[in-house]
Amino acid sequence: MNPYLTADSDLSLLWNRCLATIETRIQRQSYITWFKPTRLIHLAPDQAVVQVSSHFFSDWLEEHYLELIKTTLYEQTGQTWVVAFSVSSDKPVPEPPLFSDAIQEQTSSPSVAVFHLNPRYTFDTFIVGDSNEFTYTAALAVAKSPGKTSFNPLVIHGGVGLGKTHLLQAIGHYCVHHTSAKNVVYVSSEKFVSDFIQSIKNKDTTDFVRTYRTADVLLVDDVQFFPQSESTQKEFFHTFNTLHQNGKQIVLSSDCPPNRLKGLEERLISRFQWGLVTGIEKPDLETRMAILKKKAENEGLYLEDAIARLIATQVDTNIRELEGILTHLLAQASLKNMPVTQELALSLLDHNFKPSQNRLTIDHIQRITARLFSISEDLLISKTRKQEVAVARQVAMYLCRKMTSSSLETIGLHFGGRDHSTVIHACQSVESKLLAEPSFAHRLHRLTQEVHTSSLS
Repeated sequence: MNPYLTADSDLSLLWNRCLATIETRIQRQSYITWFKPTRLIHLAPDQAVVQVSSHFFSDWLEEHYLELIKTTLYEQTGQTWVVAFSVSSDKPVPEPPLFSDAIQEQTSSPSVAVFHLNPRYTFDTFIVGDSNEFTYTAALAVAKSPGKTSFNPLVIHGGVGLGKTHLLQAIGHYCVHHTSAKNVVYVSSEKFVSDFIQSIKNKDTTDFVRTYRTADVLLVDDVQFFPQSESTQKEFFHTFNTLHQNGKQIVLSSDCPPNRLKGLEERLISRFQWGLVTGIEKPDLETRMAILKKKAENEGLYLEDAIARLIATQVDTNIRELEGILTHLLAQASLKNMPVTQELALSLLDHNFKPSQNRLTIDHIQRITARLFSISEDLLISKTRKQEVAVARQVAMYLCRKMTSSSLETIGLHFGGRDHSTVIHACQSVESKLLAEPSFAHRLHRLTQEVHTSSLS
């Protein structure tokens, strides 16, 4: 019998300890919005039930903070729990604030305004190598003197999982902690567009304009996703001009150089090239090894050079996959209650990277699926629930399940760290659509053929 099952007061004490830990690991505003109103209401064998006020809250917590909750519960109890959410209307909790409201609230005082900066994405945790040293140096220079260098705008481009988002958020963190800028705004291009559409819908653009055009540093991720909408691009054009003319810093990221961006107005592309355009390449072997050892160190473990080299030699596509393999390795060692050995690493790599005549891997399937659905690989594994992206993601998971020998856990890991149950749900959804929609079945058949054909080329 678990000691926390004895009384409601024990549950309350346990959850209060969990909340105290969680509060130190996320932004203060996020803690107040998402965690402060919650309660732990039940512990059964292997399951912990957290009470929230609405399905909106349960969906958000499950998508953004489920692993944090699981980790914290494990730290407090020494036991692994399946976390479930119970919706109760007894204590209604207001919907979380819109982005512009959160910024307005924070900028009413002389503090720095930040939206969802990942605490792990700092300059200190960024591993520098030949492939990214120049870009890192430029980003650090911008962070130290925003708007005062010739790097304005600073445009960072590169493939999936190479560190673009890390560097953008590192600039934000540096400005916050070293007070080199007062008002820092970090958003994805999708969020910028969403806020603009919302302001039009509300027939009041005052908050939107105040949020974006008063920024000292504006960090916009994935500008390749700006829609081919005249009004949206016009608004970003004016925002860009206002900030640049006022000597404010603009930092952008994209999956390719500005001159290769499709669907953007020429005047925007021209302005993107005013400052410094710099790319991040795939990391070399030494850098990949350093990344692995640093991540293991952050987990409180020492990773032998031989094991780091073994993994880094096999995985050379991107940092995200590299870290995913290490996470899987550490999890396997923990579950089997054994040290991280070369034998365990080899077993894992053999399972995920079996040599063959083709290159049919999870990354390959993601790449082909993203291309045929006309979205980016970053968006495919992102948290967005937009219908067209969600369908593409489910299809890619389904194909990975059918066409590779990877486990459900491994597939979920490659799709933004999702749980194996998400992969199961994706496969079931695709199978249902195959029966109900002949056009969908035809499209999936064409996609499957394309995956097979491209893997042999």
